[in-house]
Amino acid sequence: MIDVTASEEISDDARARANVARLAAAQALTGANSAVIFATGSIVGATLAPSMSLATVPLSMYVLGIAAGTLPTGAISRRYGRRIAFIIGTGCGTLTGLIGALAILHAQFWLFCCATFLGGLYGAVAQSYRFAAADGASIRFRPRAVSLVMAGGVFAGVLGPQLVQWTMDVWPPYLFAFSYVVQAAVALVAMAITAGVDAPKPAAADLHAGRPLGEIVRQPRFIAAALCGIIAYPMMNLVMTSAPLAMKMCGLTVSDSNFGIQWHIVAMYGPSFITGSLIARFGAPTVVAIGLTLEAVAATIGISGVTAPHFWTTLIVLGIGWNFGFVGASALVLETHLPHERNKVQAFNDFLVFGTMAIGSFSSGQLLANYGWSVVNMVVYPPVVLGLIVLMLTSAAKRRRARLAAIDEFPEPSI
Repeated sequence: MIDVTASEEISDDARARANVARLAAAQALTGANSAVIFATGSIVGATLAPSMSLATVPLSMYVLGIAAGTLPTGAISRRYGRRIAFIIGTGCGTLTGLIGALAILHAQFWLFCCATFLGGLYGAVAQSYRFAAADGASIRFRPRAVSLVMAGGVFAGVLGPQLVQWTMDVWPPYLFAFSYVVQAAVALVAMAITAGVDAPKPAAADLHAGRPLGEIVRQPRFIAAALCGIIAYPMMNLVMTSAPLAMKMCGLTVSDSNFGIQWHIVAMYGPSFITGSLIARFGAPTVVAIGLTLEAVAATIGISGVTAPHFWTTLIVLGIGWNFGFVGASALVLETHLPHERNKVQAFNDFLVFGTMAIGSFSSGQLLANYGWSVVNMVVYPPVVLGLIVLMLTSAAKRRRARLAAIDEFPEPSI
């Protein structure tokens, strides 16, 4: 863990708390963007794609957009400030809705993929909300700031799927077209909210200050944090993106799918009200380990049956596991860098997470179409076991270093 100054420990959290309120609201609205895409993407894809095996490509393009947007988001934030990045991101969200509606109206599969890619760029910017909440916050408040912003996603879990449910049939026979128009309007509201975030442009002296990125990312703590994020998010995404199409293949309705995605998103963000406190009490590694274990439990439930309750329970447990795993991994990342190193380190971490997720996402449709829902869930187990082993080794190494440091400071008296 990096050293902190006394001034950081007693910093005034008033500005950070005000930012958290805005960022939590923005998180809720941005979550509606992802909820609309995940609830409709594979279904629209199956309708427009030339082959069923390409049905999940729009969702993969969303993930690819997140991966492609992480490093530019960090660069823009570092040079011009986070607020400018937020405005650009919400602008991409508005284009997502408009182009998505146009693609559905004209039955253009690849145009729809372009829309979801722009949605991914919006999502990449939104991923920095959790880190922006910690800017200027005291060490004690940082985990709670991250988790409170993530808690905004609870409202996305209600807003997004209900938005789809209310609007999907407004323009028959163009299923979901009007949903994307409303999503564009929601992104404009998010733009107005993020424009008020107090995130000053970084000082010129900070642009090239700090340790080289290579030195930072070689830290065992960063490696463990990034690896756990790489496992927690992509494994959740693999199962979540396959679930709506798998439910359709099993004869379940769009309403069943919307219900499952809605409660999945609530489960993803609902625990955030307490995740920060759990991290402060038990430590981030413990919370991450619980999260990864829950993802494996969700996969086991998914394998056990294909009724609507099986799918719903799988998605709910998966969401809770993702929250503990990803928020905990994000808190670990905050322990690996100094304040003026944050943008490049956080952006690189997200690039690793979403780059890996993009690679896996493109295979999800093929995996589901060729091998079935059970195999999709079985893929979760090996990465989870790897993550738990790395966490255990990293924690053991940290305890060993602490013991050695204590011995060096207070050596046993010679006889």
